Amino acid sequence: MLGLALCCAGVQAQVPAQVPAIGQGPGYHDPRSPFKPLQEREGVLSWSLLSSVSTKAEKNRLVPTFPAPVQALNQKKVKVQGFMMPLEPGDKQRHFLLSSVPTSCSFCVPAGAEGLIEVFTQQPVRYTLEPVLVEGVLAVLSDDPYGLFYRINGGQGLGAP
Repeated sequence: MLGLALCCAGVQAQVPAQVPAIGQGPGYHDPRSPFKPLQEREGVLSWSLLSSVSTKAEKNRLVPTFPAPVQALNQKKVKVQGFMMPLEPGDKQRHFLLSSVPTSCSFCVPAGAEGLIEVFTQQPVRYTLEPVLVEGVLAVLSDDPYGLFYRINGGQGLGAP
């Protein structure tokens, strides 16, 4: 599943910046979605801050340029809320993507790299369609082979936001 989700993201990451593509940007919350959009919360990392990254095309791929406030979060413990995209079989996940918007298709990436965080948790987190809150150490990635911009290591699920 990781290969499929990241394959789609990787293909889109190779599209020149002037050509808009599905799966780029912070994500679009469909007004028909049964899930409410995430609300900004004090003490929880803002998706608007994470999505403030800009990209430039270099050698057939997009290279991120992170603003100083995002760079300052590198290797810091953060809390972030989002929607789970499982990358493993089963109802408990230790490796998943966290998205700024809910998924509408099992095989589609709902946002670009600025709207996704790869998460590795110490203890499994039960999969849910509802938003979850995760805490862990954020890595800001400037040259990830899968085209990801963010990763949380050593995370733990804190339940619903």
